[in-house]
Amino acid sequence: MKAFVTGATGFIGGNLVRALLAEGHQVRALVRPESDQRNIAGLPIESVAGDLDDRKKLAEQVAGCDCVFHVAAHYSLWAKDRDAIYRANVTGTKNLLAAAQSARIKRFIHTSSVAAIGVPASGTVANEETQTTVEALVSDYKKSKFLAEQAAREAARNGQDVVIVNPSTPIGAHDVKPTPTGEIILRFLQDRMPAYVHTGLNLIDVDDVVRGHILAWQKGRTGERYILGNRNLTLKEMLEILAAITGKPAPRFAVPHAIPLAVAFVDEMILARYFGKTPQVSFSSVRMSRKAMYYDSSKAIRELGLPQNSIENAIEKAFRWFGNNGYV
Repeated sequence: MKAFVTGATGFIGGNLVRALLAEGHQVRALVRPESDQRNIAGLPIESVAGDLDDRKKLAEQVAGCDCVFHVAAHYSLWAKDRDAIYRANVTGTKNLLAAAQSARIKRFIHTSSVAAIGVPASGTVANEETQTTVEALVSDYKKSKFLAEQAAREAARNGQDVVIVNPSTPIGAHDVKPTPTGEIILRFLQDRMPAYVHTGLNLIDVDDVVRGHILAWQKGRTGERYILGNRNLTLKEMLEILAAITGKPAPRFAVPHAIPLAVAFVDEMILARYFGKTPQVSFSSVRMSRKAMYYDSSKAIRELGLPQNSIENAIEKAFRWFGNNGYV
């Protein structure tokens, strides 16, 4: 197969490129010239410069490929990034879908997110049948992922071969940016996490996420979405796993959500708005943490054969990679 990959410089995309190459596939990656390209440095891929804004140029760039893996997304929880978020995540997805259709690409794998599924009601676990509305979602990022997924589903209804995957919270090596979960690990390793909040999330090894993408290309049903997740954990449990791996003590005390909300107000509404400083905590991230984000991956396990490797090993891989690459 010759695969066209967007988001190849990112966490999931970079690991996906490595997995595709390891299986003998060819990769053509769409790369913004200004992006951090450490994740694909030295890899035997065809790199094409561009972005998701030019539909006609995209059709030329994807031509000759067998499958599109649309992994790219603009991730931000800051209100000031609203326009860029919708332009990249919604308009960019529509442009790429149209380009792939024009170029007669056989299959389109759309990387959505559990963010597009929504947060389950308290005490429940969400699955692919869980439905939310754009109004119910907390941040512009989540709203944009919801709208992008709706565009992918509409394309499938109109006859395009589109399969949707919804990763939960991947963890592992090559987290260059890092992701919000990678940032939690770094804060822990750097002794910058004296306390925690009561929240929960679904973790999965990033290697299993990329395997899920390839399995979706091989086995996924057109128009269906598949949650790529593994284990539901509280943040406290995740930190205790980190403590066991590193030998560092886990934070013992939980703080009420009112405290990070106050920090977010100072960060986002005062320091960022009036002094131009980069905020450390956003309102959206605090609001999202007030509910456990638990998901059921049974459908992907049953239909695709999604692997469920050890979360402890995934966390240890992330810990080792950060340490070996100068983050700590």
